[in-house]
Amino acid sequence: MEEELQNECPDRIVEPQIDGENAEETLLENTLRPRQLSDFVGQNQIKENLSIAIQAAKKRQESLEHVLLCGNPGLGKTTLAHIIAKEMESKIKMTSGPALEKVGDLAAILSNMQEGEVLFIDEIHRLNKTIEEVLYPALEDYALDIIIGAGPAARVIRIPLPRFTLIGATTKLSLLSAPLRDRFGFHFHLNFYEENEIEKILERNALLLEVESAEDARRMIAKSSRRTPRVANRLLKRVRDYAQIKNNGLINTDTASEALKMLTIDGYGLDEIDRHLLKTLIEKFNGGPAGLNTLSAAISEEMETIETVYEPFLIQLGFLERTARGRKATPAAYKHLGCEQPKNTLL
Repeated sequence: MEEELQNECPDRIVEPQIDGENAEETLLENTLRPRQLSDFVGQNQIKENLSIAIQAAKKRQESLEHVLLCGNPGLGKTTLAHIIAKEMESKIKMTSGPALEKVGDLAAILSNMQEGEVLFIDEIHRLNKTIEEVLYPALEDYALDIIIGAGPAARVIRIPLPRFTLIGATTKLSLLSAPLRDRFGFHFHLNFYEENEIEKILERNALLLEVESAEDARRMIAKSSRRTPRVANRLLKRVRDYAQIKNNGLINTDTASEALKMLTIDGYGLDEIDRHLLKTLIEKFNGGPAGLNTLSAAISEEMETIETVYEPFLIQLGFLERTARGRKATPAAYKHLGCEQPKNTLL
């Protein structure tokens, strides 16, 4: 279902998911990633805890305990995994929950792990239960239990594994089973970034992209970035393209404003689809409440897409409410869209 939702809105520049088929975007994403904790902006409490844990593990000459990273897409879970591996002076192997279809897939990866290496599993909540159960002894006892034969003649062979560090990343902690969750020594939740932190990220990445940018322009881009570094980087690259054609490569306030306007992204980071949802709710349903099924039919979008992709950020901004009777536009939404709020909704 998650893959279907991602494919329904692949062209949204403010979508924090990254399109796995877009090789150019993936390459740029990797280029802009910080390589060490000192370069990582924001998430200060997580950085401090990780720094102490990494230094202690290296002092004991042990592998780091298993780490679970959770949070919305685009906040830096994969980047932190790479940083942990680099700080531990270890190699990192990467896979994802949906990619591990059979027990043999996981067994092949684990049996080839070297002492102290890092295994990163993205979207770990999507592991199937059979593979998850094979992972338990690997995490606790550093052993792989393989069943040979079938029926009464079946027997279990335990293969010892080198001590490694598993880093799991998830966008939906509630879908992770309690037995798997409890086997991680560290649990870190990545929060949305403050605007000043996004500005620092943009300043650093503008230098990496060799783009001259004004402070006011970076602040404007930061305000439209949904407090998410990946969205900020994507906007920076699109504004850079516009500046190269229209302003000799210089990103100033006017250039940034025109570029964001061309991309139909406003100062809150809302794009055309977000505004269409709010306007439909206000104009066709008098601001609501309107049922999800009704709203879905009105804007020709799947209910799951509205609930998972569009609503969370609108609710976070305070533009949308979920009530027992349906979705409702808030006074802030009326004000932002320049619509007059009906008197019967002012109470």
